[in-house]
Amino acid sequence: MFGMGADIGIDLGTAYVLVYVKGKGIVLREPSIVAVKEKTKQVIAVGEEARAMLGRTPANIKTIRPLKQGVISDYDATEQMLKYFIHKAIGHRLIKPRIGVCVPSGVTEVERRAVEDATKLAGARFVDIIEEPIAAAIGAGIDISRPCGSMIVDIGGGTTDIAVISLGGAVVKKSLKIAGDNFDETIVKYMRKKYSMLIGERTAEEIKINVGSVYKREVPAEINIRGRNLVSGLPKNIIVSSEEIREALEEPVTSIVEGVKAVLEVTPPELAADIADRGIVLTGGGSLIYGLDKLITAETGINTVIAEDTMSCVAIGTGAWVEYRYANDAKKL
Repeated sequence: MFGMGADIGIDLGTAYVLVYVKGKGIVLREPSIVAVKEKTKQVIAVGEEARAMLGRTPANIKTIRPLKQGVISDYDATEQMLKYFIHKAIGHRLIKPRIGVCVPSGVTEVERRAVEDATKLAGARFVDIIEEPIAAAIGAGIDISRPCGSMIVDIGGGTTDIAVISLGGAVVKKSLKIAGDNFDETIVKYMRKKYSMLIGERTAEEIKINVGSVYKREVPAEINIRGRNLVSGLPKNIIVSSEEIREALEEPVTSIVEGVKAVLEVTPPELAADIADRGIVLTGGGSLIYGLDKLITAETGINTVIAEDTMSCVAIGTGAWVEYRYANDAKKL
């Protein structure tokens, strides 16, 4: 569709990309996966279509995640992926869109510039970079402009961002390269070690979603999964319990809890008192694993809640930021 430019907010996640279009809300949510031809590097599929190819491609095609732990690991693939998603979200425009993009709070200036450059090459006429904890807090419905401490823990695919926010900025922040993807990798390693069984990335994610647990469940859950026996090389079926996965995830989850404690320890006393009253808010897909809110509450003594529509908080916040950022421009028209 030809027409005016558009204002877009993009949650450029390690696991998923979400696109928010001003006036429309979130219009796209697809995996951050690209399928390319091995020799020519030609992109043949992006997003859901590429995800369907995971573990099923012939030797001449490979599926890649162009972002690792919240930063670009394959620049060309990221540019192509962004170009595809932007076109899918708004079609063809005579005027290029203005785009706000989220990045983890711990990125370097070089990594930040790489995101900005890739977004411009993908078709943006102007790019704003927003830190994920700020966007997540806005998306969770927190009024970040108040002189009051709010603690946000955003657990995405590649990074966990922990921040104490007051008066529109992060007073204390910490970014960990431990998040949802690490949960999957840990489950794969656990299955290999305990059962001599090889499972794929999608199976690990299925286990995490269905029986993943970091706090004792009142009613244990089980799942039947299929993988390859590393001894015989043949397919094998086993039943995995939530208690086993709780054991498997202990190490990465402990790192996240310790990160939360570390931020609380250096938070100014007045803001710490605010957090004790207001609680801790969890956002991001990783926060949905069973019992994480209960575990953080138990370990810190501070009430912890999962934000509503937690997987979309960063995208919603980015979109709200874009709406506010360019509101004055709209009034001039």
